[in-house]
Amino acid sequence: MRPLISTTDLAAALGGTDAARPVVLDVRWRLAGPPGADSYREGHVPGAVFVDLDRVLAGDPGEGGRHPLPDPADLQRDLRAAGVRTGVPVVAYDDADGSVAARAWWLLRWAGHDEVAVLDGGYAAWTAQGHPVSTEPASPEPGDITVRPGGMPVLDADEAAALARDGLLLDARATPRYAGETEPVDPRAGHIPGAVNAPFAGHVGEDGHWRTPEQLAARFTELGLRPGEPVGAYCGSGVTASSVVLALELAGHPGAGLYAGSWSHWSRDPQRPAATGTLPG
Repeated sequence: MRPLISTTDLAAALGGTDAARPVVLDVRWRLAGPPGADSYREGHVPGAVFVDLDRVLAGDPGEGGRHPLPDPADLQRDLRAAGVRTGVPVVAYDDADGSVAARAWWLLRWAGHDEVAVLDGGYAAWTAQGHPVSTEPASPEPGDITVRPGGMPVLDADEAAALARDGLLLDARATPRYAGETEPVDPRAGHIPGAVNAPFAGHVGEDGHWRTPEQLAARFTELGLRPGEPVGAYCGSGVTASSVVLALELAGHPGAGLYAGSWSHWSRDPQRPAATGTLPG
């Protein structure tokens, strides 16, 4: 299954037989609110199940960062409650730039479920193109997915630091946070020394759709990625960096590592260095 699905293709799939119908996950979330659950109640893709980023797509905040990976047993329980089944496609969407949906995509891939895609353009594209919406909460039949961690590579702090020296480590945050000009959430400002700034907003166009594979490939070449070079990504808490991994796969560079703890983990340890400014350092 390709990482992206169009609204047209999703609508056609939802109109198919029960056996072929994908499980749709509404993962709308905003750092400063309002809650995604409120948006879901106001309208969603028919049959979509709301999945909360903080409760399902991440573990409890703490030493591992603000959005550490969830416990596999907890994730399996919650995905089964959402109706995720072995061998059945999953489509995730949000109502912003696709980065939260990319977290769901990455997490399902990490859990061993390969049949997953992000809705290109998200909920905005779905409604703009006149597809139906519903206010009825979904009541899915319990799924049977078995979570098997390890389907996507995960970096720890030492591996991220090494990659910044010996490969290419991309920092998905907006430039002011990368440069250390501001840090509204985490303990310290700055970035991992050697990391290259690659703001996640650059993966989508002004119309909210993901850029073409050719455009994304050119973007990563401009950022210094060489063929065959190891590459990984991080952000504030491991959410928006998932969109970097997805964009790399679209661009023909699958298997990028994700530093799941990201800056929220790195910055907790005062012994870890922090670079500032717009250069990698």
